[in-house]
Amino acid sequence: MTAHVLSDTGTLTGRSLRHILRSPDTIITTAITPVALMLLFVYVLGGAINTGSDESYINYMLPGILLITIASGIAYTAYRLFLDMKGGIFERFQSMPIARPAVLWAHVLTALVANLASIVIVTGVALIMGFRTGASVTDWFAAAGILILFTLALTWVAVIAGLSAKTVDGASAFSYPLIFLPFISSAFVPTDSMPGPVAWFAENQPVTSIVNTLRALFAQQPVGHDIWIALAWCAGLLVAAYAAATAIYRKKIS
Repeated sequence: MTAHVLSDTGTLTGRSLRHILRSPDTIITTAITPVALMLLFVYVLGGAINTGSDESYINYMLPGILLITIASGIAYTAYRLFLDMKGGIFERFQSMPIARPAVLWAHVLTALVANLASIVIVTGVALIMGFRTGASVTDWFAAAGILILFTLALTWVAVIAGLSAKTVDGASAFSYPLIFLPFISSAFVPTDSMPGPVAWFAENQPVTSIVNTLRALFAQQPVGHDIWIALAWCAGLLVAAYAAATAIYRKKIS
């Protein structure tokens, strides 16, 4: 059974990836907004922002930009899933000997690959703009692991939106609050510069702990307790979203 699921997931993932390769504008579009934000904040606003540290502003803000990249990319997952549902693809798959979990996992893995490609593009642009890090290979692997876990968690949230949406606009619009969330965190300014209630929210929402962890890894500084909070947020969201998405999916196809 497990081999059957893995085989079907691989086949369907290949199908979805071929669609993206035929239309690479999905990845390019996902990267455009974060790159534009980097240009705006570094070259227009960055000089007026006091981060309380000596590091360059591009180094300070890149972790938040990477999270925005992921939040932008998962909208396409919900969009593609919605189109597959409305186009009758799911019904056709049900009439074939395809493992049911493979359909959702194919969309999730495709989103993971596409988002990682967008992250590479954004990081490349950041390097051109002056981003520098002395992070070790271990630090890079740790940062990549956190970004992958965050991507998987948000992608399963996108699956819920794609399965539940009534319109194509609704399928992708859910990502807007997620894109906005890093702006109320430590991604662009220190939280202690914010008004009391806003600072409390910023310090206790998931993006801040993830940003702080990535920033510490890139700067070769101790990650402290932020990494455990970040992992707890990502793992908790992943488990909850996966459970909800699979329950909705079973109800849809039953």
